[in-house]
Amino acid sequence: MEMEKQIIIALGREFGSGGHEAAEELAKKYGIPFLDHKLLENISDEKNVDIMELQKYDEKPRNPFLTRTVAGYTNSLEETVAKLQFDYIRELAEQGKSFVIVGRCGEYILRKHPAMVSIFVLGNTATKCRRIMEKYNLSEEEALRMMKRKDATRKNYHNYYCDGKWGDSRNYDLCINSSNLGVEGVAGIIDDLIRRREGLK
Repeated sequence: MEMEKQIIIALGREFGSGGHEAAEELAKKYGIPFLDHKLLENISDEKNVDIMELQKYDEKPRNPFLTRTVAGYTNSLEETVAKLQFDYIRELAEQGKSFVIVGRCGEYILRKHPAMVSIFVLGNTATKCRRIMEKYNLSEEEALRMMKRKDATRKNYHNYYCDGKWGDSRNYDLCINSSNLGVEGVAGIIDDLIRRREGLK
């Protein structure tokens, strides 16, 4: 099914919550682009920049000990990559394009855009841990460490660039706990929200 109206789904997620998979499922359902790591590939092609260099600094907070800003210009590669992504997202939205964006402060960057629906997917620790163990073939202890590290990085990145805090329900149209719903259940609830908002049957 392709959307006739412009629709932008900005989805934030805890690591292991299945939010990424739900976002991908929605993009396929609506026949619209799914922007995650693919976003960097698009920027790399347009700007003729090495994709490997971009990936090193993707969704990473600025290192305050190694960077500085003078007269509005920064030597932070993390900030440069973030700005490239934010500008690219804004351009797509202004062009009337529909897409699903995962992370990258999408709900904040496009907060004033009327076509944007913002979602945050979270989950119970035990459920997320099991998903991570299965996906990455890790022990429980390794999975918990990975979860804590990934979420800390995402939180620091988001809170550096955004006024609202990462995962704060006041900054999203909807927050969903995926633990008792699974990926399909999360995607179904988001689909229902969009259909109700757009008056679709």
